[in-house]
Amino acid sequence: MKAHGTSFLNAYTNSPICCPSRAAMWSGLFTHLTESWNNFKGLDPNYTTWMDVMEKYGYRTQKFGKLDYTSGHHSISNRVEAWTRDVAFLLRQEGRPMVNLIPKKTKVRVMQRDWKSTDRAVNWLRKEGINYTQPFVLYLGLNLPHPYPSPSSGENFGSSTFHTSLYWLKKVSYDAIKIPKWSPLSEMHPIDYYSSYTKNCTGKFTEKEIKNIRAFYYAMCAETDAMLGEVILALRQLDLLRKTIVIYASDHGELAMEHRQFYKMSMYEASAHVPLLIMGPGIKANLQVSNVVSLVDIYPTMLDIAGIPLPQNLSGYSLLPLSSEMFKKEQKFKNLHPPWILSQFHGCNVNASTYMLRTNQWKYIAYSDGASVLPQLFDLSSDPDELTNIATKFPEVTYSLDQKLRSIINYPKVSASVHQYNKEEFIKWKQSIGENYSNVIANLRWHQDWLKEPRKYESAIDLWLKAHSDPKKFEQK
Repeated sequence: MKAHGTSFLNAYTNSPICCPSRAAMWSGLFTHLTESWNNFKGLDPNYTTWMDVMEKYGYRTQKFGKLDYTSGHHSISNRVEAWTRDVAFLLRQEGRPMVNLIPKKTKVRVMQRDWKSTDRAVNWLRKEGINYTQPFVLYLGLNLPHPYPSPSSGENFGSSTFHTSLYWLKKVSYDAIKIPKWSPLSEMHPIDYYSSYTKNCTGKFTEKEIKNIRAFYYAMCAETDAMLGEVILALRQLDLLRKTIVIYASDHGELAMEHRQFYKMSMYEASAHVPLLIMGPGIKANLQVSNVVSLVDIYPTMLDIAGIPLPQNLSGYSLLPLSSEMFKKEQKFKNLHPPWILSQFHGCNVNASTYMLRTNQWKYIAYSDGASVLPQLFDLSSDPDELTNIATKFPEVTYSLDQKLRSIINYPKVSASVHQYNKEEFIKWKQSIGENYSNVIANLRWHQDWLKEPRKYESAIDLWLKAHSDPKKFEQK
């Protein structure tokens, strides 16, 4: 795809977690506009997606595999962790990241469910797609390269296992794997420390362990790539490739032990940056675009490809002016993508709502109400590993980026709304389990830490519930 199409080198998720990210991609709207706060609060199921619009305009549509844009499949534990992130306690929630190898050189289909979805997509192309007189749009959602569940870490387990077979691991060049640099625990930004702790990453890790986690992640990426290859091969064999546009993207990244974390939920590059490639008739070949873009741009791009007029209220912009051979110079300057993208996060493993404004040189990360937690500023041109926060060193840059961010989103007000939402949802859940509350909450995913001092943690929750927050005080005058 890179050789035959356009690659967007600086593409980002609008929220680095499965469901809110997909909600942005399917709706073309920023997270705060659809209130897709976490993995179980996504788009309204009746929301009109770009696929619905294309169907209305005569496209045959088909979806296979992981969708996750109305609600992800997530445990009660995951919900309670997201709702209680403002509580003054620190509890390990995830299993420790680990690797698991199938020692077979011939085992190709490790992630069975994704291969089944891929087979279904290929069969659909062979039986249905080839026979249509009208155009079609096919969506295939894969779970890989997401880490696998870790049932060994007890009830309500998370997914902290990087799992592959020797077939895929042999494709990874161990020598090319970089061991990420870490700040000492005492020097970490307080939000990063909370993330690292709740993800069970503050203990000791050997270089070999870190290298293995990263190698297994790359092997899982190789398996994902092979599934994409099956779809492209089918299109070529059916003589559909020359008249089909293919778009490849991901909902978020994977830290794979960068910044002493695994998983996503962070604005660091490994988590928030995503692959985005477009290939097909009229798309420039072997072009690398360095402009910043994000997943909300997929909605207008899909409609633009189909020649369907774009709704006025979208957060995203069509990527065709940056990738298409058809665009004349004079058309290019109409509705061009602005030189920034917005990403935000409101879920578990991060104890403050987080907002990231990314421009060509800078990455600015603001938290909560903009005052109670120090922001972060990284110059990605000189500090690609994001190890030096220069927010206090460059106060003018920090101030101007913060003003820009506030012109796009009233983030103190959004944070207050999420605080309120978390509290209300928690109270509803607490009431629904009644007398069993103390027992249920003690035995969630954090049970190993909780059961040492259950009274202390319950008291912390009671204090949080008594504290009052009012979103109205953040209304812009």
